[in-house]
Amino acid sequence: MRAPAILLAALVLLPAACQRASSPPSPANGDYTAQTWALPAEPGALAPDLHLTPDGRVLLGWISHREGRRNALQFASYTEADGWQSQPRTIAVGNALQANAADTPHLLATPDGALWAQWVQAQPDNAGGTDVVLARSKDGGMAWEQITRVNTDGMPTEHGFAALWADGNDGAGIAWLDGRGKRPAAAAASGHDASSAHDDGGEGDMQLRANRFTLDLARGSDAVVDARTCDCCQVAVAVTARGPLLAWRDRDANEVRDIATARYQQGAWTAPRIAHGDGWKVEGCPVNGPALAARDANVALAWYSEGVGGPALWLARSDDAGDSFGPPVQVDAGPGVLGRPAVAIDARQVWVAWLREESGGQRLQLARYAPDLAGKPLQVLTVARLATRGLASGYPRLVVDEGGAWLAWTDVDASGVAHLKGARVAR
Repeated sequence: MRAPAILLAALVLLPAACQRASSPPSPANGDYTAQTWALPAEPGALAPDLHLTPDGRVLLGWISHREGRRNALQFASYTEADGWQSQPRTIAVGNALQANAADTPHLLATPDGALWAQWVQAQPDNAGGTDVVLARSKDGGMAWEQITRVNTDGMPTEHGFAALWADGNDGAGIAWLDGRGKRPAAAAASGHDASSAHDDGGEGDMQLRANRFTLDLARGSDAVVDARTCDCCQVAVAVTARGPLLAWRDRDANEVRDIATARYQQGAWTAPRIAHGDGWKVEGCPVNGPALAARDANVALAWYSEGVGGPALWLARSDDAGDSFGPPVQVDAGPGVLGRPAVAIDARQVWVAWLREESGGQRLQLARYAPDLAGKPLQVLTVARLATRGLASGYPRLVVDEGGAWLAWTDVDASGVAHLKGARVAR
């Protein structure tokens, strides 16, 4: 079931000349440090996404929401040499555009230079029904004239929690959770606000589906990757040397919800495999999906689970493009661990970011591991302390380049206004 939408106060425009991230001095011990990265999003922004383009730019996307105005999906482009390259640009506007801390939009740049965007939109005249929308811009994001609905079943149910990846030079692949096999819950039919619950409303099964789109948004045939999944945990994707790999939270007949993976190869999706048998049995959706990153055939998978000894964040590695994963490393554990991980790989290390709940707010943590995950982490640092609690902080985003890591996340101030925050982590 969908995580709660965040209703936020009035927006106040940030100064147009957003500061560039300055380069911190190189510590003698070789550790990385976190430096504030000022973002161009106005107060009231939430649901960030980060994407590193083939030419080295960092794309930041977010939902702008304030009381009395229509929601807007916006983005901006950044380079370390020149800073923010333009004022924020708007991709889509409308009250139907969902402002949701968990089911976030995604950006993609394909090698041909086109930009893609994915978001979730409420269905007209259908309380609770949503569609996955895909758009493509041929001119760097100035105009978004190619727009289509990804799911075409027309069912008054939820579709969302998508993952987006480049398919060749000029196409895109997309996977999403699809509720066409579910029937509305009796509570929803009686007027209960199902969007405020984290359990699985209705009968029937949520599916994981995938499809491919050409540069003109011509679609292939929907494929059912998994016929029964958790209802509202994020889907992750990474492109390996052997094709795109998906990771998601499975749901078996006994309500065990461990992380499964599948790879697209030779024109079809492989059968789902459980990456690690945690045995986490939970009756309601935890709204806490996996994170995935790949570099050639090397894959890093991070996920939250309460199946082995209570709340914990786990990290595992595959050297065969996701066919199998080695024994997981416990990144963090204990009642304060929220998970909501983000993960990335570069030539020297594996990065993982996550959230912890503590007295007075939350903490955004970042750890670096050797590529084989052997031994203790190379470094663990606190990137930021957040004033908010619970799900309002959403899901941090992480990308890496030769200089280090970029992070973006949501914090909420005492008056209930959300703010996007960022950090550059470098030597």
